[in-house]
Amino acid sequence: MVKPKCNLIIDSCCDLPFEIVNREGIELVEFSFILEDGEHIDNLYQSLSGQEFFEAMRQGAEPKTAQLTMQRIHDAFMAGVKSKIPTVYLAFSSGLSGAFETALMVHTQIMKEHPDAELYVVDTKLASLAEGLLVYEAIRQRDKGLSAAELAEWAAEAGNYINCQFMVDDLESLRRGGRIPASVAYAGSKLDVKPLLSIDLEGKLFLVGVARGRKKGIKHLASFYEKRVVKNEPGQCVMVGHSDCPKDMERLREEVMKIDKDILLIDSYIGPVVGSHVGPDMLAVVFWGPDRREDLSVADKIARKVKGEH
Repeated sequence: MVKPKCNLIIDSCCDLPFEIVNREGIELVEFSFILEDGEHIDNLYQSLSGQEFFEAMRQGAEPKTAQLTMQRIHDAFMAGVKSKIPTVYLAFSSGLSGAFETALMVHTQIMKEHPDAELYVVDTKLASLAEGLLVYEAIRQRDKGLSAAELAEWAAEAGNYINCQFMVDDLESLRRGGRIPASVAYAGSKLDVKPLLSIDLEGKLFLVGVARGRKKGIKHLASFYEKRVVKNEPGQCVMVGHSDCPKDMERLREEVMKIDKDILLIDSYIGPVVGSHVGPDMLAVVFWGPDRREDLSVADKIARKVKGEH
């Protein structure tokens, strides 16, 4: 096997199974979360199981999350510089966290001190398994020979083609964490429905619809996949995730496999940092689909053009 041309730094909010990212040339930067017994690191459930975490939430725990520290990011970046191997950091969405902005500040500082270093920072504008799918494919592209500069450019463009949708049991955890407006959470609670959400091009959450019951919600997620998945894509990878509702996830897996059996289906527990905000019983489906920029309204396309965005 040809030695990769670059290394990757990823963060734990990609919510991938640990065994996928536990490999040479991949450094995991861990977010942290706080429970009643103190601070924990999100190490992709190497220390605490997903079942334990979400059961604590069901029993009334309200975990809090913390930003990545500047020191942790600095340590990861400096490890890349000292290795003399070009390195790319794929950051959790700037629309949901300050990690990317912190990484940019650290990057500026390090580049002043080490102007010859090849170090790139990419705002994925994705979260959880949507970020995970990008990371998964970035590892493949790295192993196939992309340089650090090429991989950074690839990741910035590829994120536009990642389609995702997820169902939460209610909006209270998202409201409490400030990820959605209180007015939206209030409306959802009064309607007694299962909210369906996605991630916009700025990396923020938005409500796309509702389902009257979990069974209909699972059907809706499968229908969303069927309508938007790239057909006849060689080696198509699809990710499904859950926050401690394995039976429902198995139903979702079955619905997706009815549509297309020739896919690589990866499933994962939603991590504790993202899980702190979505709560138990979330289901998600993520896959490669059409360019999401084409979904914009005419008014939004004009606004992006005015701002000089593609």
